[in-house]
Formats: sequence, structure tokens, C-alpha cells
Amino acid sequence: MTKSQFRSRRKSSGGRYREYRKKKLHELGSDPTLTKIENKREMVKRIRGRNYKVSLLSINIANVYDPKEKKYKKANIMTVVDNPANRNYVRRNIITKGTIIETNLGKARVTSRPGQEGMVNAVLV
Repeated sequence: MTKSQFRSRRKSSGGRYREYRKKKLHELGSDPTLTKIENKREMVKRIRGRNYKVSLLSINIANVYDPKEKKYKKANIMTVVDNPANRNYVRRNIITKGTIIETNLGKARVTSRPGQEGMVNAVLV
């Protein structure tokens, strides 16, 4: 079953819109990319306008920003400590935006969207 990002078939009053065409490829969505902690694996998707989007399937390195030194450092990701998106993601070590991860530099909050941007950026907490 395809996931459509087109408008709803129902009006706000409860009536139905008449279909005037089929679904278009650029209106289709996809399943969420659940980025895990393993060796780096990515998937490249072609999106509208001949552009490409890199989705991370798994990664074990993050770009961590240290506010005291005002520098970025590469850090190994150990585990997921907290995930406000879904509490079950903590047990499964799934990384999304806002996740608190344990790195070799300390705890950090993820500021990027790994499934959309293809990298993990984080800020030390």
C-alpha cells in the first residue's frame, strides 16, 4: 500500500472530494527510516527535481558540538539514553531528532534528522 501525501478524500464537512486524476509519484511518501546503531549503512533515494536524499539505515559515529570549546568533534555512539519520539526506541537503539545518545565524549542531544539528512549531528548536554 502506498503512502500518499495528497489532500484527504474527505472535506471538513464530511463530504467527499471527487477524484479527478490518479496518484502522482511526487505525492507519494515512504515508511519511516529507523536509524540504528551499527556500522554505517545508507540508502540513496531520487526525489523530485532530479535531486537525491540520503537516508541513514544505521550509523555508529556522530558529529558532536562542544559549546564550551565551540568546536565539533567526531564521537562514537555507544547507546540511546532517551528518545522523546517513542519510548520503545530506547530499547531498540533507534536514533531520531531529539534523541539523547551516550558517546565517548558524554551525553549529547541529536539535532539533525538522520533519516532525512544522512548524518547525525549532536550537541553535548
